[in-house]
Amino acid sequence: MKPHVVVLGAGFGGLTAARSLQKYADVTLVDKHNFQTFLPLLYQVATAGLAADHVAYPIRGALRKTNVKFKMGEPKSLDSAKNEITFFDGTTLTYDHLVVALGSTTADFGIKGVAEFALGMKTVAEAMAIRSEVMRAYEALCSEGNADRLDIAVVGGGPTGVEMAGAFAELVRGPLKSDYRKAAERIQVTLIEAGPRLVPSFSASLSEKTKKDLEKLGVKVRVNTMVKEVTEDSIITTTGDVIHANTTVWAAGVKGVSVADTLQLPELRGRIEIEPTLQVKGYENIWAIGDIAGAFDESGAPLPMVAPVAIQQGKFLAKQLNALASKHSLSNFVYKDKGSMATIGRHKAIVEVKGIRISGAMAWLAWLWLHLFYILGGRNKVGTMVDWTWNYLTFDRGNRHIMDSF
Repeated sequence: MKPHVVVLGAGFGGLTAARSLQKYADVTLVDKHNFQTFLPLLYQVATAGLAADHVAYPIRGALRKTNVKFKMGEPKSLDSAKNEITFFDGTTLTYDHLVVALGSTTADFGIKGVAEFALGMKTVAEAMAIRSEVMRAYEALCSEGNADRLDIAVVGGGPTGVEMAGAFAELVRGPLKSDYRKAAERIQVTLIEAGPRLVPSFSASLSEKTKKDLEKLGVKVRVNTMVKEVTEDSIITTTGDVIHANTTVWAAGVKGVSVADTLQLPELRGRIEIEPTLQVKGYENIWAIGDIAGAFDESGAPLPMVAPVAIQQGKFLAKQLNALASKHSLSNFVYKDKGSMATIGRHKAIVEVKGIRISGAMAWLAWLWLHLFYILGGRNKVGTMVDWTWNYLTFDRGNRHIMDSF
């Protein structure tokens, strides 16, 4: 008889695990939404480059032609002694193995005002809120006699922040300028990074290339700038400088979703404490993967909260449970870094793979192809390709709708 495995979270890790585990177990996948969000392209929804439904795919559609069951729900409590998990709708599920893959949320690092005044970007709703706020402010600039300015600040110089700042700059220089030049000329995009350089996970040369490309697009880049407080219309740095910001987008980092209150599992540095086997510390039949799992590399550094880590862990987990069923010993997870990439704008991207560094048009095409490959669903792939092609050929973005008023 196959063991029953409950997987909490249908992100990259959870969905990969559920699909891979079906060979060895009866699997139930649980998520509070009925769709998976393609997080790497969420910033394009926020900057009017893509329609929201192109980055969301129905979970049941992704599980078609599998034996995996799906339940829409959110965990409320865990009774590990009874191998039972209870959901907010009052239902329960018993399991032989539990996989926690609940993902991550925005990390504000305890900085005052971030939660109240900054916009995070971890959900489709948040991305649409950013787009609506920017477009609403732009429409105000277009009003007769309005001489105000719109200052958009993106905090965090990692790949997400760089991509967001570049996309905003191209939105301003392209469609907004074509719509109403006088309003677009009063919009400034600023990228703020606490460290000495952008995209620190890349080489210094690619970091400098990124900075120059952003500045060519009109982005003000401020490195070595630590945020002390965010207010409704400004950012105050630790040195006392005040940076005007009508809209602040927080891309400074993420943290694992807290499970202290609901699942009462051990946490380490804001993530579930796990063994190298991916088992939660102190539990033989509870596992954690993806952003929520506190996995480390051989040097002791935490693994990055990126999709490739979660996908590899999801596939590895299936091998672990198969090993248990076959009465074989468990292995330790080892992440295979296949490289990093980020896009800055049209024909502008950076790619670094095992010491090989590429920038420019070739890197940009590689970025496009890889992201298109990983998007779920034929309709979403076609829709994304159509949007990208239209944006490229016309220098326009047709998704400049203000949708949060309905």
